[in-house]
Amino acid sequence: MNALQDALTFARTLTPRKLRNAAQVLGSYYYSRASGKASHSGLPLSLSFEPTTSCNLRCPECPSGLRSFSRPTGMLQQEVYQKVIDELQHSLLYLLLYFQGEPYLHPQFLDMVQYAHQRGLYTATSTNAHYLSDARARQTVESGLSRLIISLDGTTQEVYQQYRIGGKLEKVLEGTRRLLHWRRELKSKTPYVVFQFLVVKPNEHQIGEARTLARQLGVDGVWFKTAQIYDYEKGSDLIPTLDRYSRYRQEADGRWSIKNKLLDHCWKMWHSCVLTWDGKVVPCCFDKDARYRLGDTQQAPFKEIWQSREYQEFRSLILKGRDQIEMCRNCTEGTQVWG
Repeated sequence: MNALQDALTFARTLTPRKLRNAAQVLGSYYYSRASGKASHSGLPLSLSFEPTTSCNLRCPECPSGLRSFSRPTGMLQQEVYQKVIDELQHSLLYLLLYFQGEPYLHPQFLDMVQYAHQRGLYTATSTNAHYLSDARARQTVESGLSRLIISLDGTTQEVYQQYRIGGKLEKVLEGTRRLLHWRRELKSKTPYVVFQFLVVKPNEHQIGEARTLARQLGVDGVWFKTAQIYDYEKGSDLIPTLDRYSRYRQEADGRWSIKNKLLDHCWKMWHSCVLTWDGKVVPCCFDKDARYRLGDTQQAPFKEIWQSREYQEFRSLILKGRDQIEMCRNCTEGTQVWG
């Protein structure tokens, strides 16, 4: 399987109605950028749903791993999920069943994948692959999941465990083998399977080995992702020495700054959002603690929230000055390096 097959899988989910909606959203975004006035048409093209905030690992730059949330921990309820999917199935192009936490800890996770797949949605998730037993690997293929992102972050246990604290690399590799076995056995074209390698200083010397390992296992691709560091100003032992894989640069005075320029517009505010496990709508994946809540799908229809005055005011703030929004100050959108 290759990227072309994945593209074809995505193309099969497209409909004239979805494409019309995409044109509306794109047009309103560029109009807003040009005019400086927030205008929005259409419904989101992409949605991230959080199955759970629970996680088995303790990664050092992750709120789930650090157990540092100020919001409650819990599991997504089927009725909350299905209500939103039913509302948006005719407009969504991409559904990511992941935000914080490990999705496979949710007992009905694959039922949720199947529900969206049966409604013609392209579905993806990200996992640390510690729960891909033989049965779960087969169920994953049978669910219709379009894309599976597996966190690798090291090619030896010694290196892997420096970031994936509490994790076992062999479990990741075993789960990957099982998944690929069942994809072949069931003669399925999905899921498209990629290793995602979060590049940090302790593992940057294994970038080449990660590519080799992926080829040996038959994984479809490798993505190298730059790491977000929360308290980056004074530097961090996790910031890579390889400039290509760092979101930050060191200034002449010794302090660190973000490479990304905070331009006063953001495509994400027009085309996507995140729903937490308890149905809260937040603007994007950088709002990990759900502080910028724009609505609650347990209290109002999603469409009403998406087109609300509160949401429109937030989009207006983005156009006026992203540096005035705390969530945006450590935004490094677009810093993933492909294979």
